[in-house]
Amino acid sequence: MLDKNSAFATASIGIALSSSGYDRPEDILRDADIAMYRAKENGKARYELFDHGMHARAVSRLQLESDLRQAVEDKEFCVYYQPIVSLETGRLAGFEALVRWNHPRRGLVSPADFIPVAEETGLIVPIGQWVLNEACAHVRQWQLDSPSHRSLSLSVNLSARQVAQPDLLDRIKEALAASKLNPHCLKLEITESVVMENAEAAVLMFKQLRSLGVQLSIDDFGTGYSSLSYLHRFPLNYLKIDRSFVSRLTTDNDNAIVRTISTLARNLGMEVIAEGIETDEQYQQLKMLGCEYGQGFLFSRPVNNDDVQHLLAHDARRDLDPDLNLDHAKDDVSVAYSM
Repeated sequence: MLDKNSAFATASIGIALSSSGYDRPEDILRDADIAMYRAKENGKARYELFDHGMHARAVSRLQLESDLRQAVEDKEFCVYYQPIVSLETGRLAGFEALVRWNHPRRGLVSPADFIPVAEETGLIVPIGQWVLNEACAHVRQWQLDSPSHRSLSLSVNLSARQVAQPDLLDRIKEALAASKLNPHCLKLEITESVVMENAEAAVLMFKQLRSLGVQLSIDDFGTGYSSLSYLHRFPLNYLKIDRSFVSRLTTDNDNAIVRTISTLARNLGMEVIAEGIETDEQYQQLKMLGCEYGQGFLFSRPVNNDDVQHLLAHDARRDLDPDLNLDHAKDDVSVAYSM
C-alpha cells in the first residue's frame, strides 16, 4: 500500500543457466541481463531464457549505436526525396524527405535498421533537426530555380522524441528562417500513435505549430488507436492513408475503409494523401475514392538531390505536353532503397 492506495508491479526476468559452462560469475550476470532486456523488448512482464544468439545481437546493437553516434558527429547522413503527386492532374505537388545513412563501410543503410536505435538513444533529435534544415534549404532552392514549382511542398516526419522536445517550435522557426521557405509549404507529419499517447497535449502542440503557418498531417492513419472524439479537435490539414490499406485495394472491404477515411477527412476540412501506390489500378481506384494526393513506386522511388532536378524538369515540360506523366521520368533518374 502507498498512502492507502494499492500499487501493482510487474517484473521482466532474464535467465542464464549455470550449466552453460561459465567460468566467471560476471559472465552469467551479463547474459542474464541481456535476457532481461530481451524480455522488456518483447512486451515486459515476462521472462526470457538466454541463448548465444542474444549475445551476438547485443554486440551488434552496441556496435550500431557506436557507429550511429559517430555518424552524427561526422554528418554521414543524406536526404532522399519521394515525390507526392496530385492524383487528379498527375503533377508534382511536393516531396517527402527521407533520411539515409551513408555508412563508410556498409554504404547506404536502411532507416529500418537504424531509426529504432536512434529513437531509443535520443539521437533521432539531432538527426531529425539536420534533415529538417537540409530539406527546407533544398526545397526553397528548387522553388527559386523552377518557375513552375513556386508552391512545391515539403513533408518532414517528426519523431516521438522530437515532439517531446520543449524547444520544438524554436527549432522549426530556425529552419524556416534560415531557408526562407514559406511556412505554408512545410508539412509536418506525426504518426497517429504518437499523437494519441497524449491527446490533450497534442491539441495544444498542434495549435502552436499551426500558429507558425506550417501544415500538419497525421501519418499512417488507421493503423493506430485513433479516437474520433479527438480527431475533430486537432487543427490538421492532411490524413495519410497507410500503405497497408492501399496494397489491399482489390477487396471491397478495403475500398470501403479508404472511402470512409476520405469522406471523414473531407467532412473535417482535410485532404488525403495515400502512401505506397505501386500499380495503375491502385492509382485509379484512389482517385475514384476521393484521395487528393499519392506517393509510391508507381511514380518514383525516393531519389537524391541531383535526381530531383530531372523530376522537376520533366514535370515542368507537362506545361508544353500535358500527356507526359511522372511515371515516364522514372527511367531518367537513379533509384534508392525505400522502406
